[in-house]
Amino acid sequence: MHVAIAVLTIIASLKWGNWRNWREFHASMLFISVGGLLYEYIVKENSLWKFHPDLLYGHDMAVIVYALCTMPISILIFLTHFPKEWLRRFIYILIWSVIYISVEWLLLKFERISYQNGWGFLYSFLFDIVMFSVIALHHFKPILAYLLSILITIFMISYFQVPFKWS
Repeated sequence: MHVAIAVLTIIASLKWGNWRNWREFHASMLFISVGGLLYEYIVKENSLWKFHPDLLYGHDMAVIVYALCTMPISILIFLTHFPKEWLRRFIYILIWSVIYISVEWLLLKFERISYQNGWGFLYSFLFDIVMFSVIALHHFKPILAYLLSILITIFMISYFQVPFKWS
């Protein structure tokens, strides 16, 4: 299922992504990749969710595929069509959050993901809304997005009592 999601994301990007101007979105694509990989590094033994083996690979490889392929490519599509008006931006972020949570629901239904350490489906939806909001902010005001990401990370580590990995 993880492979299918990656392949469908690539296909969707060929139809709806602005690959001609990918450099315009490159920084935000890297931002989401680094965020995903940094999350895995910080919480390795205490993750809030875990991917379960697929036909071709387990959790670690799924993380790599999502962080280096699926997430940045979906951000290319997301930013390609990001609206200018504030109300439309809010609705657009909600639509993308629903898309992401729908995919996660399928992963949950087919037991390709599970939650741990107090995390749940509703938290994932709220996280998606925050994530897409921060990605949009990063595209326009990257320094502010970095600062906000640090605050969100500190909050999540504290709220979910995730032991911080110091070494």
